[in-house]
Amino acid sequence: MRPAVAYGITVGGAAFWGLTGFFVQYLYEFGLAPIEVVTIRMVLSAIVMFSIVGVVRPYLLKIHWRDLPYFIGLGVVSIAFFNWCYFTVMEEANLSIAVVLLYTSPVFVAILSRIFFKEKLTGNKIIAIILTLLGCSFVAGLLPGESMSISGTVLLIGAASGFFCSLYSVIGKFVSMKYSSITITAYAMLCGGLFLLPVSGIEKNTQPLMEPVMWGYAMGSVLISTILAYIMYTAGLRYIESSHAAILSTVEPIVAIAVGVTVFQDVLTIWQTVGILLVFTSILLSIFSRKRKFKHQKEKTVPKLS
Repeated sequence: MRPAVAYGITVGGAAFWGLTGFFVQYLYEFGLAPIEVVTIRMVLSAIVMFSIVGVVRPYLLKIHWRDLPYFIGLGVVSIAFFNWCYFTVMEEANLSIAVVLLYTSPVFVAILSRIFFKEKLTGNKIIAIILTLLGCSFVAGLLPGESMSISGTVLLIGAASGFFCSLYSVIGKFVSMKYSSITITAYAMLCGGLFLLPVSGIEKNTQPLMEPVMWGYAMGSVLISTILAYIMYTAGLRYIESSHAAILSTVEPIVAIAVGVTVFQDVLTIWQTVGILLVFTSILLSIFSRKRKFKHQKEKTVPKLS
């Protein structure tokens, strides 16, 4: 895969993630709690993926059981926890605040990648991380000395969403060279969905499930901002460093904030706008860095079962 294609796929997946808030905000109108929304997304995603892949390319569903802990880590520790934290901030504050706080994740990814993969913390990575942190601080109201627009609890939950999101890039790296991105996404959703079903309490709130329109938004969330997003991002992750992929994925706040402002009338201050521009600058720095080292790796072909 050419470098431009790999970077394009990664950014495209992140852009689809940016549409998550559009669907989730409408799902809240039906009386669903954040953990219930996460449960619906992950269970539906697993059902859709296993149904389609099982018919079209069943060999992609074969995995080695020794790799199951990685899929559990991706589905439960990363996707389920990250989405719950993210959706909680979205409910308590607004879409724009939630998505920018999420992007403390490059900081965690760079540190974890240094520990587990020995990836270098180059000057450009450090600058991109600093710009991301500054941008998040402006959006949250921590800078330039203004009163915070959110509570400390919401801020911590937002940072937690960034940490759990970062684990996807790190854990996914262990299996990204062994399996198709479709396989990884399917099993991650299955593990997360099986974990959430008994703990979400969704069986006690069945009234929203009777609304056909609710299922329309749920399926949009599943097909666009879940399945396509994760498949594209995981495919790009195979060819680029985890820390680069995480920084590139900050295109999500650009899309999400555009949705928040145009659709849900989120009001942004001048300093919040400055913060968004800083985050966008970190994306450009990551893409056009002269010191970027692209990993040219030949994609492994998954053998077809007889």
